[in-house]
Amino acid sequence: MANVEHGATVARTEAPGGAEHEATALGFGPGGWVAIAMLLVFALAIWKKVPSAIGKALDKKIAAIRDQLDEAKALREEAEELKREYQVKAADADNQAAAMIERAKGEAERIVAKAEEDAKALVERRKAMAEAKIAAEERAAIDELRATAARAATAAAAKLIAERNDAAMDKALVDEAIAGLGKA
Repeated sequence: MANVEHGATVARTEAPGGAEHEATALGFGPGGWVAIAMLLVFALAIWKKVPSAIGKALDKKIAAIRDQLDEAKALREEAEELKREYQVKAADADNQAAAMIERAKGEAERIVAKAEEDAKALVERRKAMAEAKIAAEERAAIDELRATAARAATAAAAKLIAERNDAAMDKALVDEAIAGLGKA
């Protein structure tokens, strides 16, 4: 009688007494043949040095991973060094910016102080110019007043002399003036 198990046909025979009996080959049942096949595969793998090849492949993979880790470590150290450099540069730039601001404030204060000095000097110069102009105007006014007074006095004296002097007295004065010129 044939029995179908797992898609394979297995011939089964009934032993005397009604029990089923499996077929064997060379005294090994299916489990024995599987064990023998596994032993042969393992023996062949060992004979062909598969475990050492697998070990070598794994060692190469481990070495490659170590190299990658070393490279990553070196890159990380380089990145940290660059980070430190840029932090130092940033701090230096902040310090320079602060110094520039301080210099600019100082320069602005100096400019304001100079502008105040210049404004005071300008005011003083203009004040002096105005005072000089006022003094010049006063002198001119006084000179004009003196000239006007002199003209008025001259005119008044001429009028008085004309009223008090006659032609004879004029002749005597002229003669006296001419005589005074001859002595000199």
